[in-house]
Amino acid sequence: MGVVVLIWGANFVFVKAAIAQISPLSFAAIRFVIASLTLIPLLYWREGNLKVPKGLLWYLIGMGIVGHSLYQGVFVEGLARTSTANSAMILSTTPAFVALGGALIGIETITRRMAVGITIAMLGIVVVMMARGASLSLHTALGDLLTLVSALCWVAYVLGMRTLAGRISPLRLTTLTMIAGTPGLVIASAKDLMEINLFQLSTVVWFGLLFSAWFSILIGYSLYNRAVHRIGAVQTSIHGCVIPLVAALVAWAALGERPTVWQVIGAVLIIGGVLLTRSEDRGEEVQPAE
Repeated sequence: MGVVVLIWGANFVFVKAAIAQISPLSFAAIRFVIASLTLIPLLYWREGNLKVPKGLLWYLIGMGIVGHSLYQGVFVEGLARTSTANSAMILSTTPAFVALGGALIGIETITRRMAVGITIAMLGIVVVMMARGASLSLHTALGDLLTLVSALCWVAYVLGMRTLAGRISPLRLTTLTMIAGTPGLVIASAKDLMEINLFQLSTVVWFGLLFSAWFSILIGYSLYNRAVHRIGAVQTSIHGCVIPLVAALVAWAALGERPTVWQVIGAVLIIGGVLLTRSEDRGEEVQPAE
């Protein structure tokens, strides 16, 4: 998960630069097309076929639509109606929702130490985001609500992955759900895509697209799915709390955005919460879902 955190943290900076020149939804659609076209031959090379495991066709289609089409589409629309700080703060609730959802459906066991670790990490994110200007108001209410819906879509996707542990490889799961989810993004952004000349896109946009497709999606999603299978949905999702810190460090180095004292305090809380949760993982082996 360390690699995933580094990739997804850096991805924020590259995507931010790219969507200044191309609409966010069309950017998401193009990068998913690139990722899908790369994953298909990779899966065939690694596992010999593109078959859908028996009885999982509609389940995987549903996961692709919820975890990719809806998540990406609703998130972009929400971000357009609220601040980046608000979005990041709301998305930071996903570990708690994953823990609660996993416990309710009986696929995750939440210990007291894990609950405390998640709470501390989320508090740290709130401190960081408030320092960056996050605030809830009627002006941003619709965007905040859409962002919350996108977070719940991701939670459903993560828990869906957890229920398939041992039944399908992480690479096959990533590829098949990506294939299922990409058409929805293409349809939603069709109007914008028709106005884009791919040969006239700048180097910045193409770098953002390729980094986001090959590193953030192809490598990031595959490793994330593998982590969900091996250590559980809660243990995996809590690492996402570190992503804003990586993004801030990359932005500091690339854009000169120096962190404030409150952001440093928030960073200490986040890291402490994650380490507390991980210490629970070292103490007890996470059992795979039945």
